[in-house]
Amino acid sequence: MSAVLNTPIVPLRGPGFWQRARRNPSFMIGLVLSVLLLLAAGLSFVWTPHDPYDIDMGLKLRAPDARYWLGTDPFGRDIASLLLVGARASIAVGVIAVSIGLLIGTALGLLASAKRGWVEEVVMRGSDFGFAFPAILSAIMLTAVFGPGMVNAIIAIGIYNIPTFARITRASANSIWGRDFVLAARACGKGSFAITVEHVLPNILSVLIVQATIRFAIAILAEAALSYLGLGTQPPQPSWGRMLSEAQTLMFQAPMLSVFPGVAIVLAVLGLNLVGDGLRDLFDPRLARKR
Repeated sequence: MSAVLNTPIVPLRGPGFWQRARRNPSFMIGLVLSVLLLLAAGLSFVWTPHDPYDIDMGLKLRAPDARYWLGTDPFGRDIASLLLVGARASIAVGVIAVSIGLLIGTALGLLASAKRGWVEEVVMRGSDFGFAFPAILSAIMLTAVFGPGMVNAIIAIGIYNIPTFARITRASANSIWGRDFVLAARACGKGSFAITVEHVLPNILSVLIVQATIRFAIAILAEAALSYLGLGTQPPQPSWGRMLSEAQTLMFQAPMLSVFPGVAIVLAVLGLNLVGDGLRDLFDPRLARKR
């Protein structure tokens, strides 16, 4: 009986995870881009080419050169330094907002799957209600009450992520509850909570990891959009979205001002999406057997 309880859904045979990962170009390209994003944010804590908060109007709109690698913005600040420090805001918002959605949404989804009946109905209808309030709309409502800022942006994006994780968790968990090893656990006298923690949750972790990676990318994009609208990260804290907002009036005078933060956002989102797609392929047992 214990052998049945400890049996995974579908065993992954063949080469190890990293051996297969190295043969997955989507995952490797995304991993490189994501690591570069993390390195940029980490590097900004110990070094930047110039002080990103130093305003010098005499240096405004300076072209890229040996001293200012990417030039300067309308306030004379070094663009390269702003991009490095701006990566912090994107990562902070993404990590915290996705964590909020992951923890609360997963708990609600597991509860709905374990209890069924009216509990499941309440959770699912609550998720439908949550989908009616996208991140930007939630941020506008929070801003009207508490004022703009990074914290309100994190809360808005986190709330938006909860219904997504709740639905995915519930659907994935429902498929596990009918497995033989879960039925064997019930026969051994285990309760719903023990089965959820010991058997259901471990078997849906791969799905949650993939979804968290993809939602991380969406959170970075949402943070940039909110900052662009003036609802996210506030001055003087650098933000890629606000850099785009400040550059829009100078599109013809200094077009590169919008190119650099735009490219940073694209590469960050692309990298995380590629990692998510790669993880989905690597965690899928049917695809794993083909590699």
